[in-house]
Amino acid sequence: MSRIAIHLATASDLSQLHPLIERGYRGDSARLGWTHEADLIAGDRTDIATLQAIIDDPAQRLIVARDGDRVIGCVVIAHRGGGLAYLGMLCVEPALQAGGVGRKLVAAAEAMARDSFRARNIEMTVIDTRVELIAWYGRQGYASSGECRDFPVTLDPPLYMTVLIKPL
Repeated sequence: MSRIAIHLATASDLSQLHPLIERGYRGDSARLGWTHEADLIAGDRTDIATLQAIIDDPAQRLIVARDGDRVIGCVVIAHRGGGLAYLGMLCVEPALQAGGVGRKLVAAAEAMARDSFRARNIEMTVIDTRVELIAWYGRQGYASSGECRDFPVTLDPPLYMTVLIKPL
């Protein structure tokens, strides 16, 4: 990889970003990486309209990582008020995972949460059975809050989300 550039997403990024997110989370291509949900959840992860709505929302930031002219990762942060931000949709091109791009995106998201939203804490949710992913976030300074939330989509069997939090 050449030099990684991290910046706020624009509408022109979405044609590359949407398929990247789908490759990173769902389907056979996701299995090239280690952070996928392909064995747990079927169907689309998101759509272009949802991504555009995030870009348009002043309480959210969609951050992308580029290697040259290629989008290779993203993360979303959202202002939750009361000094709290939410980190979600962290995604790195499956074949490039474990190369440091995710750590760079998390660091950029945390800095932006502090600077843009004046957040003192940042939280995220991870499917509770994804112990290796929870451990990775632990190495980034996130710890379990002790809270468990329902997965946002009803599934059979149901999934649950562990809430992780990090002081900024």
